[in-house]
Amino acid sequence: MRSIRTALLLTAMLPATAVTQTPPGPARPALSTPVYRGFTPGISYRAFVERARTLADSDVVRCQTSSHTAQVMECGVVIRGPSDAARFYLSAHFVEGNADVVAFYDSAGFGDKRGVPLVDRTKKELTRLFGRPRPIGKSGWEWRYGRRAVRFNWRGRGTARWVSITLMDRDVMDRISAYVKPPVRKKT
Repeated sequence: MRSIRTALLLTAMLPATAVTQTPPGPARPALSTPVYRGFTPGISYRAFVERARTLADSDVVRCQTSSHTAQVMECGVVIRGPSDAARFYLSAHFVEGNADVVAFYDSAGFGDKRGVPLVDRTKKELTRLFGRPRPIGKSGWEWRYGRRAVRFNWRGRGTARWVSITLMDRDVMDRISAYVKPPVRKKT
């Protein structure tokens, strides 16, 4: 009887304990889909191209269809941010007309004084947009939205810095398995 009471007390305390142990900090926006510079994971090909064209830095959106199927394609273009004129290389991978990955790449080369400030500025921007991140490794952050996620990674050597912001939709990503051939096993 005593063990049942103890189990009931522990069960009753678990939700309250979890709530009280939540670290303080800015609340994550109540978004079902994260949005970065007008792009979302799972965005349709048509919406991606329309948005990318409006931000293109005198470049055209270039797309390449998979040699195995027209249902898989990759696109890329250099864009400028609408509010801060930051330049990014924008890339997206599509499966059946929706993006499983949308990625933004930026860099500050050797001797470029933008290196460390580029990383710091991007960290501040992403924290403001998505709230407190979950660290991944030594140089990465992640925000999860169910089966969608935003990842921020940075690398550096000397004064050079490279950053990437990746929007992922795992539901769309799972569809690629229909177009991948399993490896051929050799008979032994």
